[in-house]
Amino acid sequence: MRQRSLIAITAALSAGALTLTACGSRDSDDKGSDSGGTTVTIGVDAPLTGDLSALGLGIKNSVDLAAKTANKKKYVDGVTFKIEALDDQAQPSSGQQNATKLVADKSVLGVVGPLNSSVAESMQKVFDDAKLVEVSPANTNPALTQGTDWQNSKKRVYPSYFRTATTDAIQGPFAAQYLFNDAKKKKVFVIDDKKTYGAGLAATFTAEFKKLGGAVAGTEHINPDSKDFSAIATKVKNSGADVVYYGGEYPQAGPLSKQIKAAGAKIPVVGGDGIYSADFIKLAGASAAGDLATSVGAPVEELPSAKEFVANYKAENYKEAFEAYGGYSYDSAWAIIEAVKKVVEDNDGKLPDDARAKVTAAMQNVSFDGVTGKVAFDEFGDATNKQLTVYAVENGAWKSVKSGTYTG
Repeated sequence: MRQRSLIAITAALSAGALTLTACGSRDSDDKGSDSGGTTVTIGVDAPLTGDLSALGLGIKNSVDLAAKTANKKKYVDGVTFKIEALDDQAQPSSGQQNATKLVADKSVLGVVGPLNSSVAESMQKVFDDAKLVEVSPANTNPALTQGTDWQNSKKRVYPSYFRTATTDAIQGPFAAQYLFNDAKKKKVFVIDDKKTYGAGLAATFTAEFKKLGGAVAGTEHINPDSKDFSAIATKVKNSGADVVYYGGEYPQAGPLSKQIKAAGAKIPVVGGDGIYSADFIKLAGASAAGDLATSVGAPVEELPSAKEFVANYKAENYKEAFEAYGGYSYDSAWAIIEAVKKVVEDNDGKLPDDARAKVTAAMQNVSFDGVTGKVAFDEFGDATNKQLTVYAVENGAWKSVKSGTYTG
């Protein structure tokens, strides 16, 4: 994100469009007593416990903040918003059960989540059959919106599925271009965790890196349940690679990075948004210095459009940080709120009987200046904002290095 010209463009987006009013007490969780109207539930599905809970709790809290903000502003006349957050533990089976539970609750008119692309695969049909809109702040696998043959023939599969994060069709190649052109890395060892997100990201990265003229020194797949990567670390050291690209998430990436350095390969480990968490640095230790990650969008902390979100999140005293997907989660929830507002306004100030189908239809045309910039969706339900950022570990924290978009 660090290219200032691009930051300036994003900064030009109106920060006041959401007018995030200062958040005070938590009484906005009430069930609509002050409006005397209808309560609409926004479902949240994310890993609230387990290894990925840092990201999941950031998602939940940010959706909660959006609901509170809408209630304080009385943004939708006669409607009070609340959230119902369910824990999928990053497991597809749990996600599917949660989707069924949310569908059964007739007050739920939209769902934010999940974090994991593999979990999304298990939920999409359940939501689509019920015409219940789902907006993910974090899913990046292209097949979720463009079909399994997206590289040759894009086809939208589920009209109820949207996302505010850009896809790995862009993220993987963006990382490859940075490593080859900017960091001057020419020989990569590619590792993935065999999961939907990780394997897909590694594949798009590898294709672009080779296209640019880079060499692949070796490839390996890890068991996500393992924490002992010493054998792979030795292979990396012996391969002569000058960089490692990892497709997966931080619970494995942290120990992997640490063990690669311990084996004597003093080379950076690079990953996608799945490793962009403070917990990666905790797990990787001091040797993480110089490791890199790409993540969706521009750094929220540096966007003028996000200043009120950051301040209001802090004012709410949430115990957990908003992490990588906080701004995108807020914008996902606000997109649902905007769609509900449109449906209510089009129906003489009240929700129609077929509110779910109408909200899903309205989502396609939602457009607003959000925390993360302009929020809108293309014909596949993908975010129109394609910006990405490269981050590096410096002095025990992630620091933004470069912002931009993939140029194919």
